[in-house]
Amino acid sequence: MKLIFATGNLHKLKEVRSMLPRGVQVIGMREMGFEEELPETQMTIEGNSLQKAEYLARELSCTCFAEDTGLEIESLNGEPGVYSARYAGENATFEDNVNKVLQEMAEAENRKARFKTVITYYSEGKYVQFEGITEGEITKEKQGEEGFGYDPIFKPLGSAKTYAQMALAEKNIYSHRKKSFERFANYLTKSTV
Repeated sequence: MKLIFATGNLHKLKEVRSMLPRGVQVIGMREMGFEEELPETQMTIEGNSLQKAEYLARELSCTCFAEDTGLEIESLNGEPGVYSARYAGENATFEDNVNKVLQEMAEAENRKARFKTVITYYSEGKYVQFEGITEGEITKEKQGEEGFGYDPIFKPLGSAKTYAQMALAEKNIYSHRKKSFERFANYLTKSTV
């Protein structure tokens, strides 16, 4: 089974390929020759995920899936949330976003946070969504060199390490993205039996 992933993020593509069962081949939209940026103008993670999947399905006349992920920090009233990728501005780097969170939380005692991923599988005008959540906390400083995004400052519940201190296989034990993809994979398995 071949699935087109509505992302231009090579880190996400690599992570997702390590999660889906054998027999499922994931193709990034850039590998399909689609170079446009996908729209992300919705006010929720669920809305952005659907918008991206629907847009690519229409543009390429294909079945595809998209995901949207946000970091929700309790003491920042759920921010950065849907704006996680551009928290420090439209052209912000991972580093810029991480630094902004650390700066805003410099005095915060409550460091509770969670990562939330929503996958949208879009086929023939219909869609199904799958959610994955990992509870954790924001560290006071960056730790680790692996991963991407907020990984250097997010420590999942039950771990002494940040995501950025973990190899991909270890991160997948805790990963919000992995949880949503397990639900997605179960759905694909059942619908192809």
